[in-house]
Amino acid sequence: MDNDYLKHIGEMTSLSEVVIALVKQGYIVDFNLNTSQLGSGENPIQESPEQFLIDKHYRFEGESDPDDEAIVYAISSIDGKIKGIFVNGYGTSSESAGDEVIKQLKTRTD
Repeated sequence: MDNDYLKHIGEMTSLSEVVIALVKQGYIVDFNLNTSQLGSGENPIQESPEQFLIDKHYRFEGESDPDDEAIVYAISSIDGKIKGIFVNGYGTSSESAGDEVIKQLKTRTD
């Protein structure tokens, strides 16, 4: 994964800045949608989790509100043809459906 757009990720303070940087790297599918932008009507990471890998993740902690805690996942298909973003809360703001999807995905090691 080319890290040019994320070279200064430690300096980024907002979730939106990370999402913008990931979109510039081609992570354009919103995996948070119940229906896919890919036309099949289903979210591909829910339908075929074995075909997707977590490339990177970025964790955000709310400064004053625990409900602001979130994790941004950069996810791509094994063949690299589909790249997208999944945002889920953690801690008190974690969603069980999102947790279940993420548990089914493996992390890319290459």
